Amino acid sequence: MEYSLKKSLGQHFLKDENVCKNIVAELQKDSFERLLEVGPGGGALTKYLLQIPSVDFTAVELDSEKVVFLEKTFPAIRGRILNENFLEIEPPFKEQFTVVGNFPYNISTQILFKVLEWKEQVPVVIGMFQKEVAERAASKEGSKVYGVLSVLVQAFYDVNYLFDVDPSCFNPPPKVMSGVIRLTRREVVPEMRSEKAFFNLVKTAFNQRRKTLRNAVKSLFTAEELKDELFNKRAEVLSVEEFAALTFRMA
Repeated sequence: MEYSLKKSLGQHFLKDENVCKNIVAELQKDSFERLLEVGPGGGALTKYLLQIPSVDFTAVELDSEKVVFLEKTFPAIRGRILNENFLEIEPPFKEQFTVVGNFPYNISTQILFKVLEWKEQVPVVIGMFQKEVAERAASKEGSKVYGVLSVLVQAFYDVNYLFDVDPSCFNPPPKVMSGVIRLTRREVVPEMRSEKAFFNLVKTAFNQRRKTLRNAVKSLFTAEELKDELFNKRAEVLSVEEFAALTFRMA
């Protein structure tokens, strides 16, 4: 049975067995009882995931044609696949679960924000993204690509960039390199006034990243606070911890 590719869904199917094996090897460095695969597509990774012993496995796939294909090709997946939009579902398990996937490129940053919503339940994520997004998630302060995604994800997860994946590993080959990253939930999250204040501060600070913090976030602080020399800096030089600490000084 064949399936068609849907550009609108950002579909690039993994075909390189070694990449699949490497992802599964990374996944198995941690122990887990429940696993959610996002966007199994043609099942390149799924066929290995279904072989992991004694794991409660669920996949979520938006494209109903792929769901039919997967159920015919891998009978073991029947009853374990949700034909839904990952960005709109509730957590598929009540307990802790690991997330894995060759994530659709057109929603990759939204996938990371969705994981943040579920962070109490998701200790580990192993994901393939376009390299630019993977690098942004993993980059540290002072880097050109350090931004909202870097700070918000790293407040709650340690991010490790694992390896590059060449376009030739996919069908059709994307126009960009890909990268696989591991997110491991932090044992200690930096103290912040509230997550809402933290998210607001970080997004506001990077909204005008060329400006000094004083100009970028002046709506969030009193004139007195803004006299501090810290506000002469730009957002990209502040660490996650510095952003968290700064929330306690917001008006």
